[in-house]
Amino acid sequence: MNSIVVVAGILVTLVTGLPVFLQLIKEHPKGLIILFFAEMWERFSYYGMRAILIFYLTQHFLFEPKVANGHYGSYTSLVYLLPLIGGFLADKWLGTRKAVAFGAILLVAGHLAMAVEGKPATQTLTYAGQTYQFQAEGRGGERVAKLVVAGKPYDVSATKAGDFEIKDLPAAAPLPAVLPKGQYQLGVEGRDPTYLNIFWLALSLIIVGVGFLKPNISTIVGQLYPQGDPRRDPGFTLYYYGINLGSFWASILCGLLGIKVGWWAGFGLAGLGMLAGFVVFVLGKPWLLGKGEAPEPKKLKEKVAGPLTREHLIYALSLLGVLGVFFLVQRSAIVGVTLVAGMIGSIGYVLWFMFAKVQKVERERLALALFLIFGAVVFWTLFEQAGSSLNLFAATNVNLNLTSAPVQWFGGAVTFATPAQLAAAAIDPARTLWIDSSFNAAQTQALNAGWILIFAPVFAALWTFLGRRDKDPNPVVKFGLALLQVGLGFLVLQWGSTFADGAFRMPLFFLVLMYMLHTTGELCMSPVGLSQMTKLSPASMVSFIMAVWFMAVAIAQYVGGFIAGLTTVETVGGQVLDPEAALRTSLQVFNVIGLIAAGIGVLFLIASPFLKKWSHGADEHHAAPTDTATVAD
Repeated sequence: MNSIVVVAGILVTLVTGLPVFLQLIKEHPKGLIILFFAEMWERFSYYGMRAILIFYLTQHFLFEPKVANGHYGSYTSLVYLLPLIGGFLADKWLGTRKAVAFGAILLVAGHLAMAVEGKPATQTLTYAGQTYQFQAEGRGGERVAKLVVAGKPYDVSATKAGDFEIKDLPAAAPLPAVLPKGQYQLGVEGRDPTYLNIFWLALSLIIVGVGFLKPNISTIVGQLYPQGDPRRDPGFTLYYYGINLGSFWASILCGLLGIKVGWWAGFGLAGLGMLAGFVVFVLGKPWLLGKGEAPEPKKLKEKVAGPLTREHLIYALSLLGVLGVFFLVQRSAIVGVTLVAGMIGSIGYVLWFMFAKVQKVERERLALALFLIFGAVVFWTLFEQAGSSLNLFAATNVNLNLTSAPVQWFGGAVTFATPAQLAAAAIDPARTLWIDSSFNAAQTQALNAGWILIFAPVFAALWTFLGRRDKDPNPVVKFGLALLQVGLGFLVLQWGSTFADGAFRMPLFFLVLMYMLHTTGELCMSPVGLSQMTKLSPASMVSFIMAVWFMAVAIAQYVGGFIAGLTTVETVGGQVLDPEAALRTSLQVFNVIGLIAAGIGVLFLIASPFLKKWSHGADEHHAAPTDTATVAD
């Protein structure tokens, strides 16, 4: 059996990847090949794990969806916050190459630890003093939980009134077929603390590992090119392709194994991907031509704590930092308070700096930077619903089958069908080349990366075309377009709900269209944001503004987890009891956030002619860089 997702993935990779690989080999330093594949495998490991993480939380450990979304938000927010520390340590002492290698080791350990899943937790139901267990099978959208009564499993659901219904239960059973709300209690047994702690430790290793690797491997890419080398921007474009190629195949393959084979297989494949990236990076050291080394190697080797050198001390303290993250990642509330306090303090400092230390030009440029940061928080809060609420939504309320009945080509030699359709039509899979025409929910995470592989060259050419004619939209317009598109993406799902079937599942087309709009929005914002932070900040404040940008992204991840929690409904054994209520609740939240984002996008577009003046020519190619801050009169 072949999967249509895998077949489509191969076609997309061949069509989009061939020109990329030819450029990579013929026109760029060999070191870019090493960094391309190292980062590709790192993203493979991260997105492969992310594709199935929310299902692992809700179906293996049986966290309530709202709690699981909170943990997911804490995890992703810390992933975006820790690079601030990893980048600082690399710049100050380690050098980027050593930081990347250390981060990769932590990532390999973390991802492989994720594959140690242990026995799943068990859902229980208590009624009239008696406790009954659920028997759960399948993963992702294929999850089915049945209540075991007198040794026999029974399907369960929710009634229109929201009561708990046990289907086909005999009249002589020890409990009624319908249990009114408030008269029963759901619980969890067998959530093994040992394996749960292994899980938290694995997440902590991944968070700290990303903190060392993510900010520093990109820096080495820039170091491969001499100042003014025209290949630098195309080199970063190729590198960006590698990032998305890794995330594309991660969602397809880890999603396939995680759902069809077992959690351990999906997480384990992600770990093997990271191991491959580490090996490529280590073996490719000679091709880096000495780039990324420590700024002061002698200082790094100095003994600072008994026999420990400064380098060893950094590694030791970082491992202690893993324990600190281990504490934080389990406590969403503390993460949220810390992020909000840090953001308030940072923005307060920027505002003080604007009015006490600089003159009008720098002040208005910083104000524009803060305005763009606000737009980025809104955008990424919605965009990052992908791994949490949208993943769960796809599993429950999207028909992930591409065919409604078997489709046969070449006289039956090739058959496109789901396993159920194949069986219903009595088609022998041994007599045809059978291609499974269904996605699973985790594999929908590949849609964003797949659209990027297709659209990134188109947008790059579009911006170049407009730039040569002096019609390239200013950053505020691009941010406005990004917000408008991410909002419209969620509103598309409301449209799709009108085509939902009797099981309250909308056609896959609408989810694909939503991810396309999110991707085109990302391509309007992502290439612009970091560049604007460097252009709009005084030289004495560039690093701090960059830190505020990444903190804003971290807050967006955390708030995104909270919003995802608003879309949840009651589950048993990881299975949604009432798909109709799930669809209604999700759409209520999606409509609100979609309208808010689209509205803010329109405000950005309206304000762009006025806010553009605040850049004071920072986007013009001939504009001089902002000098160090001057004291205001």
